[in-house]
Amino acid sequence: MADLFSAARAANVSRAAPLAARMRPRRLDDYAGQQQVVGKGTLLRRLIEADRLGSVILHGPPGVGKTTLAEIIARETKRRFVELSATASGVKELRDVLEAARRRLEDDGQRTCLFVDEIHRFNKAQQDVLLPDVEAGVIALIGATTQNPYFALTSALVSRSRVFALESLGPEAIGSILTRALADREHGLGQEQIELRPEALAYLVETSDGDARRALGALEIGVLSARQRPLVFTLELARESVQRKGIIYDSGDTHYDCASALIKSIRGSDADAGLYWLARMLEGGEDVRFLTRRLVILASEDVGNADPQALLVAVAAMQATEFVGLPECQLSLSQAVIYLALAPKSNACTTAIAAARRDVQEHAVIPVPRHLQDGHSGAAKTLGRGEGYRYSQNAPDGIAAQEYLGVEKRYYEPTERGHEKELAARLAEIRTRLKGE
Repeated sequence: MADLFSAARAANVSRAAPLAARMRPRRLDDYAGQQQVVGKGTLLRRLIEADRLGSVILHGPPGVGKTTLAEIIARETKRRFVELSATASGVKELRDVLEAARRRLEDDGQRTCLFVDEIHRFNKAQQDVLLPDVEAGVIALIGATTQNPYFALTSALVSRSRVFALESLGPEAIGSILTRALADREHGLGQEQIELRPEALAYLVETSDGDARRALGALEIGVLSARQRPLVFTLELARESVQRKGIIYDSGDTHYDCASALIKSIRGSDADAGLYWLARMLEGGEDVRFLTRRLVILASEDVGNADPQALLVAVAAMQATEFVGLPECQLSLSQAVIYLALAPKSNACTTAIAAARRDVQEHAVIPVPRHLQDGHSGAAKTLGRGEGYRYSQNAPDGIAAQEYLGVEKRYYEPTERGHEKELAARLAEIRTRLKGE
């Protein structure tokens, strides 16, 4: 219950909050970016306006406004906003919140918007606890996650929710947020005398990586750390405020997306792009063993016999990584990425083994021809195994005319790229000699 001092206490808490918290928009029309989710006529906007929210999952990177959007939704739909952190709450805390929400609805008719941050941290039992009250309409659940909800959450919860993907804020949105923070006299820095130089603004926008919280944090650090007023916020001050840029990198989508970009860049022969994605993964703390495994696989899968040396380079990089570790192994990884990117490409080995295995899996197994069977034992010789085999080394050119499969099959079809061009000519000659022609 409010008392005479509640307003003063709330004001004190508000003043102590960081700039990013103070600058959170209060209305949907003030919400920056994400027009694909909350713009006029979008599904989420219509659900909010019709007050038919149900269960919502907000999926996106840090600092794009998931918590802010949840607060705005609760305010727009006139619901009690209750926040839980999945990292600090167990089943008991969750049940207590749900019981309180049910009691408010029964006693006062007040509805509750339950916001669960990092909802992917809830285990299956905790997620299942939410289902009855979500289905009964006791709560409007808003879950926030940086992970792909279709993998990180239970299918039961996802099937009862509408999933909305929030994207990193663009440069214009970040710039607008920073400019508004400088002008806002009530919640921002409008009471300070600050001139933010254009190059400093551009630097804060660039290093934020679409994270409004990071951009506002750097702006606030620069303003608070500089004592002189009026303050000219220069590029040098911006660099000091940002310090080392934090890299957003997780074991979910970012890990797989960056790995995919690395492999596709090398496959596409773009050494510069390959080096960038390698650097992104190294800065993000990626396991270097994972990187070396991917490079070894790529050397055979996408380069193959177009440059047989590629596999040796990739394996050498793997061994060097094990031997010297970080940070020095980045040099070996860089060398391997560049070599593999610039090497001629062929997936002939990949398609060859895939076709051979498909034949084994889908068709009748071809019996081993009698002349190729093992005939070392006495019993085998009695059965005639190995009879008629021609020892290839006795042939003038080391190629004896004989069947090795018993049926006509062609799996390996070399390209005309790199070393495989020579192998193609050699293979054509061998196939002719094996037929005795």
